Amino acid sequence: MENNMTDCEEGEGGPTSQGDGHPKESSPFINSCAASDMEKSQQYECKSMALFEEEIDTSPMVSSLLSSLANYSNLPTGSKEHEEAENNEEGARPSKKPVKAPQLGTLMGVYLPCIQNIFGVILFLRMTWMVGIGGVFGSFIIVFMCCSTTMLTAISMSAIATNGVVPAGGSYYMISRSLGPEFGGAVGICFYLGTTFAGAMYILGCIEILLIYIVPQAAIFKIEGLEGAEAEIALLNNMRVYGTIVLSFMAIVVFVGVKYVNKLALVFLACVILSILAVYVGIVKTALEPPVFPVCLLGNRTLLSKSYDVCAKVIEIDNETITTKMWRSFCDSDSLNATCDEYFINNNVTEIQGIPGVTSGILAENLFGNYLEKGMILEKRGIASNVDPDVPTTNANRYVLADITSFFTLLVGIYFPSVTGIMAGSNRSGDLRDAQKSIPIGTIAAITTTSIVYMSCVVLFGACIEGVVLRDKFGEGVNGNLVIGTLAWPSPWVIVFGSFFSTCGAGLQSLTGAPRLLQAISRDGIIPFLRVFGHGKANGEPTWALLLTASICEIGIIIASLDSVAPILSMFFLMCYMFVNLACALQTLLRTPNWRPRFKFYHWALSFLGMSLCLSLMFICSWFYAIIAMGIATCIYKYIEFCGAEKEWGDGIRGISLSAARFALMRLEEGPPHTKNWRPQILVLVSMDAEQNVEQPRLLSLTSQLKAGKGLTIVGTSVQGTFLDSYTEAQRADQSLRKLMETEKVKGFSQVVVSSNIRDGTSHLIQVGGLGGLKHNTVMVSWPQNWKQPQCYQQFKNFIEVVRETTIASLALLVPKNISSYPSNGERFTEGHIDMWWIVHDGGMLMLLPFLLRQHKVWRKCKMRIFTVAQMDDNSIQMKKDLITFLYHLRIDAAVEVVEMLDSDISVYTYEKTLVMEQRSQILKQMHLTKNEMEREIQSITDSSRGSIRRKKPSTLHPQHSTEEGISLTEKPDDKSEAVSNPKQVRLIQSKNAATPTSPTSPTSPDATLAGGATTWRDSKGPNKGSTETCKDPLSMKPEWENLNQTDVRRMHTALRLNEVITKKSKEAKLVLLNMPGPPKNRVGDENYMEFLEVLTEGLNRVLLVRGGGREVITIYS
Repeated sequence: MENNMTDCEEGEGGPTSQGDGHPKESSPFINSCAASDMEKSQQYECKSMALFEEEIDTSPMVSSLLSSLANYSNLPTGSKEHEEAENNEEGARPSKKPVKAPQLGTLMGVYLPCIQNIFGVILFLRMTWMVGIGGVFGSFIIVFMCCSTTMLTAISMSAIATNGVVPAGGSYYMISRSLGPEFGGAVGICFYLGTTFAGAMYILGCIEILLIYIVPQAAIFKIEGLEGAEAEIALLNNMRVYGTIVLSFMAIVVFVGVKYVNKLALVFLACVILSILAVYVGIVKTALEPPVFPVCLLGNRTLLSKSYDVCAKVIEIDNETITTKMWRSFCDSDSLNATCDEYFINNNVTEIQGIPGVTSGILAENLFGNYLEKGMILEKRGIASNVDPDVPTTNANRYVLADITSFFTLLVGIYFPSVTGIMAGSNRSGDLRDAQKSIPIGTIAAITTTSIVYMSCVVLFGACIEGVVLRDKFGEGVNGNLVIGTLAWPSPWVIVFGSFFSTCGAGLQSLTGAPRLLQAISRDGIIPFLRVFGHGKANGEPTWALLLTASICEIGIIIASLDSVAPILSMFFLMCYMFVNLACALQTLLRTPNWRPRFKFYHWALSFLGMSLCLSLMFICSWFYAIIAMGIATCIYKYIEFCGAEKEWGDGIRGISLSAARFALMRLEEGPPHTKNWRPQILVLVSMDAEQNVEQPRLLSLTSQLKAGKGLTIVGTSVQGTFLDSYTEAQRADQSLRKLMETEKVKGFSQVVVSSNIRDGTSHLIQVGGLGGLKHNTVMVSWPQNWKQPQCYQQFKNFIEVVRETTIASLALLVPKNISSYPSNGERFTEGHIDMWWIVHDGGMLMLLPFLLRQHKVWRKCKMRIFTVAQMDDNSIQMKKDLITFLYHLRIDAAVEVVEMLDSDISVYTYEKTLVMEQRSQILKQMHLTKNEMEREIQSITDSSRGSIRRKKPSTLHPQHSTEEGISLTEKPDDKSEAVSNPKQVRLIQSKNAATPTSPTSPTSPDATLAGGATTWRDSKGPNKGSTETCKDPLSMKPEWENLNQTDVRRMHTALRLNEVITKKSKEAKLVLLNMPGPPKNRVGDENYMEFLEVLTEGLNRVLLVRGGGREVITIYS
């Protein structure tokens, strides 16, 4: 595995693949392509290792991998550093390019880049103003909060960065691999936007220095002669024009040659360091020799430098009093008798020292803040002023005015960008000789250095500079000088040019880093519409990403105000830092096995404190911007969740899900859910065909329509065989289930069980489905349509066993009959009824299901009707009233009808139907005998039936098909078989079947099938099943009826009567829900039970048989 890339990796995640080419982290441990075939053949030549020779393909010897493991680094395939791409002379990416060994240490690789990125435009242009407005005490709090936030974030970042290799992408890579692609993409985009707006802020700072302090004459929109809002608009327009020009120039420089930008970085860093040193030297010099730096005050108001030439109203020249320029600014003429401004007349002009020095004691005066409204005049504390409150202020344009309304939270938003840039070291982790050592040391040392500089500057500025000068943002009272430049030694121009070049360099660095970050996000493929920005020039330069970055940066340029742009990027950086702290805290608390950072000085409490500080600072800076930033992140998160590419990076969110699931499952174990919280947790039992496709896909459609109640859904099936032999088949069945669940929009789990037979597999699913308290409480299984066919004998046996098992386990059971006729999720019923036949109490299951179905758009327009059955002794009118009241309390809207079923004698048709049922049952029982036994038993039953027919009138019934034809359709015995049936058993069966299949059948079901449809009888007169002919006289009983089981006769009578009533009332209903009778306690009457259910539901299109689980599932209470 040389050069961190093998042929195996090139094929799987090379430049032609989408995303980063490694949806899962590549590993050198298993299935490594590093060893050649010859090496593999030699690995087990030693006889002492012959025990492992069969695993040579999957488990190579450690001795052959140690070299690769020691030099392994998990870098994204295809991502290259800009310097490497520029060094490609041909301009085309080679198929394999050797990567230079990283050489950078802590100082050059982490410390100095962080210093360069942290120190910036705010230090030179806004720090003195912040101290003057907020006071030394308030400014120190701001600096301490911001520096503490970055220090805590750096500790968390160091833990994450030393927990493995961090490739290009820096914070985005760390967050996405720790919190998942959704959080990673959202925060990555926020970090990208923050970096982009930081470029706009640096460019605006650069233009501000250029137009105000270096060459004010270069302004296109002249400010001279303009006042108030007009001057402000002209300044902003100048910023927009020059900002766009500088942005275009910088974008061209980045596009043409990134390596020159990186080489100039040291020059820009030198400018920053020299400027800061010049300030410190100047501060020391003020203690020894305070500079002469006068500021002119009228009363206690600071005057503009351009409004006077001499700080006096009049001067004496040759014993003659002459008015000055200041006089002419406040009076209507040069004459001493001129009419002048009242404030000018009543107050004296004084000149104070702008920089009194460290030892002057000015610190006490600057200790507390002096917040100003926009347009207020800068006034010095401690000097009396004679002003009439009733007289409006005139000639305000002669004073230094506040350009914006200032308050504490504004200062936080403006200052915070000056502490960003702590990710510079982690972004270069691929260039570091020992990243796990250099990143923590270099980053924390850089933050410590810059924090000391910032805090000391706050105190020293307050101790050296007069308050009115500090509050003078643009130096209008000190001859237009940069205020911090007045401290510099040997000249203010050192600071002016140093800050100019540093802001230019910082802007170039932002325009270099932001496109690369966007390219890394695009190549990961988690945000589909950004994939185009992953492409670039042939050498890998992110051309399209640079174009988008410049366009977004232009938005900040159009805003044009440094004070307005700074809080915007503060939001995005704070959000990024917040999620870095969250990632570290989660990894620590979840104690994932892979969380083994080399940096040990971290704690989850520190991470949570850092996260809380970040969140607090976001809303302190600007609640409006904070909500917008969080809204952007949320939209990106949801977009990635629904539309983005699926990635599995072993993120912490998966760990949270597991921990939360475990906690919830433990809570569910505490007891059964209350009736108000009950909802159907459905286990859907499906069968698969030979191709492992689901035979009843509409079962999942019905499940989806029922899941308006949410809850658990498990779709299970059983594969026959042994686990070793049928594992591949089971996997194929599982994939088929998942695909169908996705198609039908069923949110749940699939479960496939391999068992020696289908019956046991189904039983296992019912027993062990779910986990802990999250288990199914309802089983859905399709009605076996062809249960009368001989080949489906075992199928209906399995069905009845499922009914028994759900009864024993107190599980509800749903049996949809004619499932193929049920609607799909795409169909809509515009009218119709859902009918409930409430015959026995089942805990309210029968009423809850239609309510849930009507929440789905398929059944929404269907109306509910509930029918109940009244016996002879019941008061049907009172029953209807009670039922209406009950439904009202249940908040269920349904029409109510009470159906009266009076006791009646059992009809002839019932006896005949029961006779046919028992004959069919006896024949079906023989289907699982040996072939010889089967032939003998069917022959004996047929002979017995012929004897019964001969005892009847010949004109009553006639055979439609001969019994010989029935025997011919039955499987014939093998000629070589020598099996002999037991004579006693034959005689026993003959005695039980001494009856004739002479029942008339229903018009809707004209044929009664014997032996799977082999022999069929039809009534020549054709009486229907609703015949009123009854058997009142015992003497008129036919001989073959005497041996019938009277319990079966009564059950058949009930089934026929109920079916007659249900068919009459609900023939046209879209769905009929019906209480499902329980199975027989012994297994002798299984076939009869199926016949009863068949008779009960005959003539109905869609029937849902329902059995309750033995508990109340619906309540009238809130």
